[in-house]
Amino acid sequence: MSAAYGNDRAFTATDLKGTQMEPTFAGALSFLRRKYSRDLSGVDVAVTGFPLDTAVTNRPGTRFGPRAIRAASSHMAWTRPYGSPFDPLDRLAVVDYGDCRWDHGRPEQIPGAIEAHADEIISKGVALLSLGGDHFISYPLLKAHVKKHGPLSLVHFDAHSDTWNDEGGDGRVDHGTMFYHAAKEGLVDPKRSVQIGLRTHNDDLLGFNVFDAPWVHEHGVKAVIEQTRRIVGDNKAYLTFDIDCLDPAFAPGTGTPVSGGLTSAQALAILRGFAGINFVGMDIVEVAPAYDVGEITALAASHIAHEWLVLYASRKRA
Repeated sequence: MSAAYGNDRAFTATDLKGTQMEPTFAGALSFLRRKYSRDLSGVDVAVTGFPLDTAVTNRPGTRFGPRAIRAASSHMAWTRPYGSPFDPLDRLAVVDYGDCRWDHGRPEQIPGAIEAHADEIISKGVALLSLGGDHFISYPLLKAHVKKHGPLSLVHFDAHSDTWNDEGGDGRVDHGTMFYHAAKEGLVDPKRSVQIGLRTHNDDLLGFNVFDAPWVHEHGVKAVIEQTRRIVGDNKAYLTFDIDCLDPAFAPGTGTPVSGGLTSAQALAILRGFAGINFVGMDIVEVAPAYDVGEITALAASHIAHEWLVLYASRKRA
């Protein structure tokens, strides 16, 4: 058999760049068949998982999200994203860094563990592509990114604003209050940030620019792209994608599904239109495979993460 059809490159790869054929139905399931490594020498992007589901308000199960996204990514690990003029893995040295570890019996220590894990990667000049886990992980991840990059624009895809007021203070681990704290603490600038796909009520949006799901359906992909690029401008930006932004028809495997959301085609087209935005990091969250059907939620999440690699590679090359 040709060497081009080897397998288990998650362990055997000698080059961190490039896409090669590997059986999609077998082998070690790293993200996009990237090498598992904690050596960040020469690495551009580290993919890492945060298997948390203790901050959810409805159905648990997102602790299995990183594993499911990795498995689904094997379906497209042999080629570049459709429509991209280049393969991001030819331009970027990408490793799978494995998952963040914490003591599940010490939940009060989890936010600090997530932030420290991200610090370890970002401080070495490596970009972080994070696989959730519930959406709370974005809060400590933003803290880590801001240490290096300063306040950020947030590009947020979601069915929910996640800016609900945490009346109990900042110690609550909740996947609906993270961006309330991020805005109040100056981690993100709401005036230079966008929230896309919302379709649940929150009377106080804290100044974020919102393009809710009905607006997206009425005005279309092109308008979302134009408005987002205008608002974010040249700011450094962080992309967070809650998979429940997609309609449950395209992402049933999540804890808080809401009807009327974006299609996977709309989401991917919007992301492609963001080429040139200065993204410094990304997370894809809220995949709960126990409620999935035929892996379609995990597959959508892995496609979205793959598209972000195109965005990052395009900006890095420029």
